[in-house]
Amino acid sequence: MSWLLRRRRPIATVAFNMIPRRGPYGGGNQWLNQLSSYLKNCGYAVQYHLDRHVDCVAGTHAGLSGALAFSYEDVLHAKEKNPRLACIQRINDNDARKGTDAMDRALAEANRAADHTVFVSEWLRDYHASRWFDAAKPHSVILNGADPSIFHPIGAALWKPGVPLRLVTHHWSDNMSKGFELYARIDETVASGALQDTELWVIGRWPQRIQWQSARTFPPCVGQELAGLLRQCHVYVTGSKHEPGAMHPVEGLQCGLPLLYHRETGGTVELGRKYGVELADDTTASITRIRDAYEDLRQKVLVDPPSGDAMCLSYRRLIQRLIAEAH
Repeated sequence: MSWLLRRRRPIATVAFNMIPRRGPYGGGNQWLNQLSSYLKNCGYAVQYHLDRHVDCVAGTHAGLSGALAFSYEDVLHAKEKNPRLACIQRINDNDARKGTDAMDRALAEANRAADHTVFVSEWLRDYHASRWFDAAKPHSVILNGADPSIFHPIGAALWKPGVPLRLVTHHWSDNMSKGFELYARIDETVASGALQDTELWVIGRWPQRIQWQSARTFPPCVGQELAGLLRQCHVYVTGSKHEPGAMHPVEGLQCGLPLLYHRETGGTVELGRKYGVELADDTTASITRIRDAYEDLRQKVLVDPPSGDAMCLSYRRLIQRLIAEAH
């Protein structure tokens, strides 16, 4: 029976170029925590450094903010010693989102180490393909997903005629580009009485220049507390501009909320076309449209929502294939 006591050898070893953190450290950290845990449960060894045992690098971020566990230059050196080492570069950012001029160049430089590139939306792939990425190179689009053990629709409020329609948004950043002009417009429309039986909930931070007239506000929160607030609402609203693959609307969708979105929200538009209604210049008409379509849209969200487990499965299959092909 001694064989029962032996520790099973891992299927393969995957190294991530970021160290997991607890708390609100952005979508990349959520991706890292979910995927590393998932791979361990699937029999892979996971580490955050390079050595001779690594079969695949799962890299994200280009190192412009926050320290990397190792660089893409380190990956190139490791490949010289181990030609079978596979590298995935997950691209989830761009210069357009923050109005910077260094991110795109850094991502292009890091891509020299990648055997396969993953973009978090088609919009982001097309953005980089118009600037530097060769779309003939091996690549995939894998949408972001939030932790389904936290963000789920079970127990969520169900809107019915006669009940105020609760719109909700949440942001850690107080940058105006996160859509605050749009949220202020909704708030003003509700406060004026032009939009009856409607509420706006704002969770997190907002610019000091914004003075809410009717919105119900909540301080920043994460995890179960955030999901609990989202499930008390009916529709998620986002106007955040040029988002590569934002996590905040995904968290709302996974809680069963159809999406009210702006046309300039980048990759979020791909979710909006499937699960929501575009917020046009006529605020009242747009919200009336999503109210009328609520039941059909909610059903679409419940049947096929974005989710962290679907995201992790796509990455696991990709990692498995790259390692098998390299060996």
